[in-house]
Amino acid sequence: MMVTLVFVALWIVGLVGTFVPVVPATFVIFAGALLAGYLEGFSALSWPWLVGLGLVAVAASLVDNLAGGWGARKFGGSKAAMWGAILGGLAGLFIPFGLLVGPFAGALLAEVVFVRRALPDAVRSAFGTLVGLLTGIAAKFVLHVLMGLLVLWRLGVAS
Repeated sequence: MMVTLVFVALWIVGLVGTFVPVVPATFVIFAGALLAGYLEGFSALSWPWLVGLGLVAVAASLVDNLAGGWGARKFGGSKAAMWGAILGGLAGLFIPFGLLVGPFAGALLAEVVFVRRALPDAVRSAFGTLVGLLTGIAAKFVLHVLMGLLVLWRLGVAS
């Protein structure tokens, strides 16, 4: 029971952290699985199984970055727009609806100031960057939920 509670606590932190750019959410969830494995003697969560879960964790990390890049490229965004969206997302942590407003404003500002795009092109690029980032966050969240459910299944909780 204690093993499950420890994992669930870290899983919840990771799930919430999925929406906060500075929190290494995938790492927190995977670390929770490693800790649970250690606490239960690596029987239900064996090393080979944890290696497989680690590969899922790597995929979750990659999907976030790939989706953001896809959205930026699909709508004509630049690397500056991606960085602007990331920094805007961080700044957005401190304002209401910051998850949406921050990345969009950051990408728009980067396109106008650093890339010197015309406003209509910059808006389209910023929108694409935001779509990519949100798609990545959604995909990552789904993978985080699946990771947690798999661990709980292995621990005998979700069976």
